Amino acid sequence: MEDPEIEEVWINSPNRIFIARKGMSELTNLTLTFDEVRNLVERLLMWGGRRLDLSHPFVDARLPDGSRLHVAIPEITAQFWAVNIRKHLIRGKSLTELSNLGVMSEEVCAFLIKCVESGLNILVSGSTQAGKTTLLNALVSAVPLKSRVITIEEVFELRPKLPDCVALQTKPANLQGEGAIPLRRLIKEALRMRPSQIVVGEIREAESLDLLIALNSGLPGMATIHANSAKDAISKLQTLPLLAGENISHKFITPVVASAIDLVVHVSIAPDGVRRIMEIAQVTGRIEVDRIEVEMLYEFRALPIPGYERGLQDPMHIFANSTEGSRKSNA
Repeated sequence: MEDPEIEEVWINSPNRIFIARKGMSELTNLTLTFDEVRNLVERLLMWGGRRLDLSHPFVDARLPDGSRLHVAIPEITAQFWAVNIRKHLIRGKSLTELSNLGVMSEEVCAFLIKCVESGLNILVSGSTQAGKTTLLNALVSAVPLKSRVITIEEVFELRPKLPDCVALQTKPANLQGEGAIPLRRLIKEALRMRPSQIVVGEIREAESLDLLIALNSGLPGMATIHANSAKDAISKLQTLPLLAGENISHKFITPVVASAIDLVVHVSIAPDGVRRIMEIAQVTGRIEVDRIEVEMLYEFRALPIPGYERGLQDPMHIFANSTEGSRKSNA
């Protein structure tokens, strides 16, 4: 945990403990006993106030240093406790600092800063461990200082450098199965807290509908989503709201997504462990046969010379007709 190069630690069994260093996994020579693993988890959970038992065999918690803990126990796992600790080493970095680390070019950095300052709705997509939360934190930190930002997460991870920011976290049910507070409830409550920007740590299910409705009310916002590309992120966002109920149709959701999201920033982790913004795409607002048009603004090319290739239009055209309170230009 004290090694700054180690990004994540996970325990598959007491004698198979792995680490991730610079995006690459390694098997360590460390061995523990079952009791040591159990005592370790119990001590880690004491701070977060979360519990782990047969009725709740999963737990997702935050550690004092901001690291994220996830544990699964039998009978969900076959035999041993499965423990993951994700450290988020480059959390708290600004967009400029991420640019200096090679996550993006200086031009892309300046473009994203202007997008945030203009109040565009931004969706950050990527795979697990690609750096979505780190990038989202940097984007939120670029919000104008006079803004009031409400962050909504399952577990506290975001730490934007802002003077007026309130962080909300979900709450699991108690032993009687009552008192649970899901993301959907938090999004609705956040709208009563006079936000000028709403940020959802990650959208996975029906909470996507509540976020889209909030964004369509003129409230700027950001979120992350698991996807393989910028286009896949929009396609997935057209599907997730359907989980909210049978009365929600694809025909209803498609124009909502097209008008709510302005920009998709896709990040990826290369085989050598390098994390980088791979695509930045604009959601134009146009729809063709239930497909939302996505126009590529920047795309990273590894060959022949590594760098970003612009799309058919100058990326700055996205600001040409934008006005405060209007998310789309002639959509």
